[in-house]
Amino acid sequence: MSALEKGKDSAEHLSDEKTTAIAPGTATVDIPDPDAGLSDEERAAHDKTLLWKLDLKLIPWLSFLYLISFLDRTNIGNAKIDGLQEDLHLTNGQYNATLSIFFVSYSLFEPLTNVLLKKLRPSVFIPAIMVLWGITMTSMGLVHNFSGLMAARWWLGVAEAGLFPGVNYYLSCWYKRSEFGIRAAIFFSAAALAGSFGGLLAAAIAQMDGIGGKRGWAWIFILEGLATILVGIVSYWMVHDFPDSATFLTVDDRARVIRRLKADKQSSAEHESFQMSYFWASVKDWKTWCFAIIYMGCDGALYAFSLFLPTIIAQLGYKSTTANLLSVPPYAAAAVLTIFIGWLADRTRQRGLCNIGVSFLGIAGFSMLLGSDKPGVQYAGTFLGALGIYPCVANTISWASNNVEGVYKRGVTLGFVIGWGNLNGVVSSNIYRGQDKPRYTPGHAVVLAYMILFLLGGSLATRFLLSWENKKRARGERDHWAEGKDEKEVEALGDKRPDFMYTL
Repeated sequence: MSALEKGKDSAEHLSDEKTTAIAPGTATVDIPDPDAGLSDEERAAHDKTLLWKLDLKLIPWLSFLYLISFLDRTNIGNAKIDGLQEDLHLTNGQYNATLSIFFVSYSLFEPLTNVLLKKLRPSVFIPAIMVLWGITMTSMGLVHNFSGLMAARWWLGVAEAGLFPGVNYYLSCWYKRSEFGIRAAIFFSAAALAGSFGGLLAAAIAQMDGIGGKRGWAWIFILEGLATILVGIVSYWMVHDFPDSATFLTVDDRARVIRRLKADKQSSAEHESFQMSYFWASVKDWKTWCFAIIYMGCDGALYAFSLFLPTIIAQLGYKSTTANLLSVPPYAAAAVLTIFIGWLADRTRQRGLCNIGVSFLGIAGFSMLLGSDKPGVQYAGTFLGALGIYPCVANTISWASNNVEGVYKRGVTLGFVIGWGNLNGVVSSNIYRGQDKPRYTPGHAVVLAYMILFLLGGSLATRFLLSWENKKRARGERDHWAEGKDEKEVEALGDKRPDFMYTL
């Protein structure tokens, strides 16, 4: 048995009957392994019970928070078709600028907010940013001109920046890699549900037009903002901290969480101080840029779709309320497929093939929007567009996370990938121009190009390169990387360990 295999066996069975409990920013504490001496079957039974407990406590509420986050950033599309642009006397360029400014602040502040999440407790940081963006959202219903809306959208991006990357990092501190995909998919499916729920909610709230001297679109912002503030306050008790201090777990269950992470060779179970070498390792890694290209393809398409779907449907000849209602089914279908693809990718470990297959649905959908002027065909195209975009976002994040080892290197890599994808929201905000209606040919063409070149093309190229590297490692062509190194030094190589096989 090789040194690496012995290390793995030791991690799985913890022969010293202790496990090292470490969460980001905490000190090392040795506590007894509660399952020492149990058989593999008995350990598996305990793990199954633990997973169920974690899923119930973590996933539903965090997914609900992301639903609110995505709803609050995209409801401006629902407000537009209810009169926002006309009432504020916005030109088409000014309206698109209010969309773009969100993505600028959102992308710029993501790295900083992730650092704050590590410094502060999740149960403090996440509720705090929710209250801040709820206040900002409410203020959007009180603006009277372009500059007021621009200021509100800027601060909304600042406040929301910490949730999506923060929750993905947070969940990686709880789950093994083979379990992360389906949970990331469930979490992100809230974005699709937000589009579905947002259309229904906007249609209902818009009926308050004239109450209190406010237009219906203003009430959309005000009521949804007040709801966000309330949810943020409640989140102080609903968001739990890292495994070593989570109060909903017993001492034994906390030890089991850490033991499972160590068995999965996850750095979140080991103490690792930040060094600039981790940053440069990510920058120099070709995988970082490959995944950034793929994420660019699905995230750029995502924001274009979510911001302009109500407008697209309205141009098919439907009134504002009907257009909001008709935006519900495509999102609902996308949520279901997102979860299914997350489950399938976890089971098959073929994340690249899942991306490739799903991308063809989106390509077909936007081809229909681009090539036909029949309302029925175009509406069917919005279904396929949603089905081809949403599953790839969560799957790409899981794919990147699976193939980068080292908590700081992984954090930097995901920061680059997610940040670059979000910056493409600036492009997405400006491709559906008022002068292009009713067909919006340039907008559909740009989204189609994103999906063909970056999502499909990037997924094909990345899977080929990962497979090529795996074959080299299987033939022993990378064994020299570990020569002369002891077991700890080999583990420190992370995803450059000769026995580390990439997820395809």
